[in-house]
Amino acid sequence: MFRRRDSNLQVFLVHPGGPFWKEKDAGAWSIPKGEYEEGEDPLEAAKREFEEETGIKADGEFVALGQTKQSGGKVISAWAFEGDCSPAEVRSNMFSMEWPPKSGHKQEFPEVDRADWSNLKEARTRILKGQVVFLNRLMDRLQ
Repeated sequence: MFRRRDSNLQVFLVHPGGPFWKEKDAGAWSIPKGEYEEGEDPLEAAKREFEEETGIKADGEFVALGQTKQSGGKVISAWAFEGDCSPAEVRSNMFSMEWPPKSGHKQEFPEVDRADWSNLKEARTRILKGQVVFLNRLMDRLQ
């Protein structure tokens, strides 16, 4: 999601939940995203995942930002749409994992623990390195 404020472009980023990301900030934020099944329409999956991670329905005219391969080998597709919301409204789905490791105890964590608006300069330092390409493509598409 993106918005224009005082002639500045801002992007909506989310911070991953769970204990691995708790103390990380710079280079840890992400566009809301998730996996889709073979045969599933990628845009429809992106809308579903956005809503699952934020509790906000993705709606509007979607701008295709293409695909990129992340450092771990995962290929992600992204779209942007113009919208607005308060980061305080974000309500994420939960996931379960064994924590602490090898303890045998399962704990629940939010998939996204917080969200925020960032101008492009700030977003470039906050977002995962492998997703900067989407910021560049968004700028190209909006010019």
